[in-house]
Amino acid sequence: MFEELKPHLAELRKRLAISVGSIIVLFFIMFAFWNPILNWMIAPLIEVLPEGSSVIFTKVQEPFFTAIKVAFFSGFIAALPIIFWQLWLFVAPGLYENEKKMVVPFVVGATTMFLMGSAFCYYVVIPFGYEFLINFGAQLFTALPSIGDYVGFFTKLLLGFGLAFELPVITFFLASMGLVTDRTMIDFFRYAIVVIFLLSALLTPPDLITQFLMAGPMILLYGASILIAKKVNPEVVETTNEK
Repeated sequence: MFEELKPHLAELRKRLAISVGSIIVLFFIMFAFWNPILNWMIAPLIEVLPEGSSVIFTKVQEPFFTAIKVAFFSGFIAALPIIFWQLWLFVAPGLYENEKKMVVPFVVGATTMFLMGSAFCYYVVIPFGYEFLINFGAQLFTALPSIGDYVGFFTKLLLGFGLAFELPVITFFLASMGLVTDRTMIDFFRYAIVVIFLLSALLTPPDLITQFLMAGPMILLYGASILIAKKVNPEVVETTNEK
């Protein structure tokens, strides 16, 4: 059995090596621009900070490691098309010939949906979430958020929303392969709601507003995914019967 897995493990190592290599190369490129990228990251926080507050660092090494975090995150985002391409190439040997030709729609669709999820987080969730959290204690305390903590939380949120918005893309391709049906997703809906709210609680600040700002779009995306599966799967059934 292990001998049968060897080719798959070798292929997995190859795809991972290319993906990680692309992130490393882009990390060094993005490191040259970490300052303007960081300014873009903290812009929503600066907008909601009350007068007299500012972003600070509390450890000597914090600015340097923050720059590394910013460059790594930016390199990862820039490498997304390559990562999705390598993911497709890894699963491609198990697909039909007509399915293998869908690599471009998959890479473009997955990258676009990830960026849409990140944009929704940046322009809607982060301003609402941080305005609520900072203003909640502004009358008693002075807000001095740490840049390292903020960047870590910022990247976590953007990654969470980006991955959440991949649901329609994943559903489309699973339905195209006949692995998912609309009936399956409808039957799983009640459990999906629980999973969505658990993920929202883990990935967002501890307040109901931002949790619902994540859970709401995810529920809508799940509903859209049901429609996608219903639209795509009948075509797969006909193709499978012809084969």
